[in-house]
Amino acid sequence: MKKLSLRARVLTGVAAAAIAGTVGVASASASAPAAAPAAAVKADAKNRNLQQSTHLTLAAATKGAQAALDAAKKENQRVSVAVVDRNGNTILTLRGDGAGPQAYESAVKKAYTAVSWNAPTSELAQRLTNAPTLKDIPGTLFLAGGAPVTAKGAPVAAIGVAGAPSGDLDEKFARAGVAALTR
Repeated sequence: MKKLSLRARVLTGVAAAAIAGTVGVASASASAPAAAPAAAVKADAKNRNLQQSTHLTLAAATKGAQAALDAAKKENQRVSVAVVDRNGNTILTLRGDGAGPQAYESAVKKAYTAVSWNAPTSELAQRLTNAPTLKDIPGTLFLAGGAPVTAKGAPVAAIGVAGAPSGDLDEKFARAGVAALTR
C-alpha cells in the first residue's frame, strides 16, 4: 500500500475529525432531552415589542376588485385590477376580458405606489414636478389609477386599475372598488 503524504494525512485526519464530531453531535442531539419551549411573548397593549396592524381580508380584497372591474365593465372598458396589502404584496389580481397585456403589471404597480404613499396615484404623479426622482423607485408607477384603502387614517391596502384609455378612468374605477369596501 502507498504511503500518504503529510498533506494528505492531515486532510484525512481533519475530515475524519469532522465526521466524528458530526456523528457525536447528532448522537448527542438524539439522546438529549428536548429543551423547554421559550416563553411565549404575551400579546397585549403594554408589550412595546409588538405592533398591531390592520389587514384587508381576501374576501374584502375580492369585493373591492370585483367592484372596480364591474365599474369598468359598465363603461365598456377592458381593464385589469390589482389589490395589494399594506406591505405592497399582491393579494389578488383580476384581468378583465380583453384587457391588454400591459394592464396587469401596471395595475399592480399603481396599487403598490398608492399604498406606499397613502395617496391616489393621480396626486402622486403631480408631485413628480417637484421630485422627479420619485419615479425611479423600483416597482412604482406614477400614473393615475391607484387608490389607497385606509383604516383609522393609515393605509391598509390599495387598489390599482389599468387598461382604460386614460388614467382618470382607471382611477375612477379604483375608487369605486375602494368605495365598495365601505358598504
